[in-house]
Amino acid sequence: MPTRTLKNSILLLCACALLLVPVSGHSELVSSINKYKDVNLSKERLNKIGQYHGLIEYFTGFTFFQPRHKVSPDFIRALILAESDANPRAISSKNAIGLGQIISSTGIEAGVELSKGTVDFHNISRARLSNLSEQDLFDPAVNILLTCYLIAKYNYKFNGQLALVLSAWNAGENIKELRQGQYAPYQETHELIGKVNGYYLCLLQQKKTRLTSIKG
Repeated sequence: MPTRTLKNSILLLCACALLLVPVSGHSELVSSINKYKDVNLSKERLNKIGQYHGLIEYFTGFTFFQPRHKVSPDFIRALILAESDANPRAISSKNAIGLGQIISSTGIEAGVELSKGTVDFHNISRARLSNLSEQDLFDPAVNILLTCYLIAKYNYKFNGQLALVLSAWNAGENIKELRQGQYAPYQETHELIGKVNGYYLCLLQQKKTRLTSIKG
């Protein structure tokens, strides 16, 4: 199980909490976190994710599971950059699809769940959500909506613990380690956690720099 320091140090931002880099904990995960903690995102990569600014801002505006708890737009940006480098046509070796690299069965199930909810989205109908196909996951709007919804779901289920949330995202929410309160023991998952953590911190720092510049 992750140490108390590790669990308390890497937190998923949902409303206005901060994501902090751990300095101790399980060596495999900490190594991946430290590998990306000082990463810088190029202008080219920022321009790539910038194409989806409107969709990300729109879909992160919804509270899917808890009132007043929303997924951070910059967290979604970091996840998409880490998963697909903002390529909507990306397909992984495990057949994960699109911007957020979503497995079709997971996306289709999430679509059904969303179609039964109380929220109406102005650009994706309930009828479409209830009957998604694999091809729908290449649509940036659909993929970003599902990404926001699933991250909100895992955040709610795993109390905002980044290692557990991204373990559920990468390895499946029902793996035995998660049932025991542990993060996934896979290097691929550790790398994803490290990347998302690093990219997210970079995006937050860039936003802080821009705001400081404006105020100055």
